[in-house]
Amino acid sequence: MEQSTSLKYIAHSAIDTEKWNRCIDESLNSRIYAYSWQLDRVVHSWDALVLGDYGYVMPLPIGKKLGIKYLFQPRFSQQLGIYPAPKPEISNLFYRYLADHFRFAEIQLNSGNLPGKNIENLTFLPRKNYLLPLGNDYKSIASFYSNNTKRNIAKAQKNGLNIVEGIRLETYLGFKAGNLAPGVSRADIKTLKNIIAYSQYKGFGEIYGVYSPGNQLCAAVYFCRWKDRVIYFNAASNEEGKNLGGMYFLLNHFIKQNAGKNLSLDFEGSMIPGVARFYAGFGATPETYFQLKINRLPSPFKWFKK
Repeated sequence: MEQSTSLKYIAHSAIDTEKWNRCIDESLNSRIYAYSWQLDRVVHSWDALVLGDYGYVMPLPIGKKLGIKYLFQPRFSQQLGIYPAPKPEISNLFYRYLADHFRFAEIQLNSGNLPGKNIENLTFLPRKNYLLPLGNDYKSIASFYSNNTKRNIAKAQKNGLNIVEGIRLETYLGFKAGNLAPGVSRADIKTLKNIIAYSQYKGFGEIYGVYSPGNQLCAAVYFCRWKDRVIYFNAASNEEGKNLGGMYFLLNHFIKQNAGKNLSLDFEGSMIPGVARFYAGFGATPETYFQLKINRLPSPFKWFKK
């Protein structure tokens, strides 16, 4: 990798997407969220910081409010940050640039990015992702399920549920739209449609559904397989699905199906204790990444948000 100290801000229109995607692809900390084709689907405007000849790159999702340009974390993009995983002296070049040129930022780095030290106006807050290695046989993996998870799977298996792999995108989106989680908008559903449609076209995305004894969809997950990770990218469940244990049933099926493969199930984590317990109940362990924050706005604008 090129390690010149020439750090450049590059507008979206000038980014060499071939070099960009090659850099992401060859990085040990590669994440699907940082490819140009993924970023183009989740954010209206993004620029970049590039070190050398695309030796290190960092996507910058751009927003503008009250005449102020700022950085924000797009929905459906858990980890962005710097690629490949840099040494501290490299990451500090990026961090200092952000601190000097942006008055407001709330973005999430990736687990290969350590927080900077002694950089004025920057704050780094730890966040948790949850990963479950699938390399062992199913019996070994299931032995680390929590007692609560085992009970819920056992109950679900008595409820006459049925798994369907590869349900149609339109079916999933209709179900999702009818069971929106707080904070999810109709515009988010449109973005999700673009993401999943592309992944299905390219062959790395699939939707699993759980049907009730009455043959009604009650829980579903869009899984995204990328490199050595299978991402629990998006999920939906209705009240019937929750009562019948649909998501426990689905995840146990998926884990059994993929046990013994050189993959990790990436739950995308959660800072909500109940959700984190659900992931940990399958034996998933936390992986730390950091949120980077900048707020150099005048006092009347400290409330500034996207």
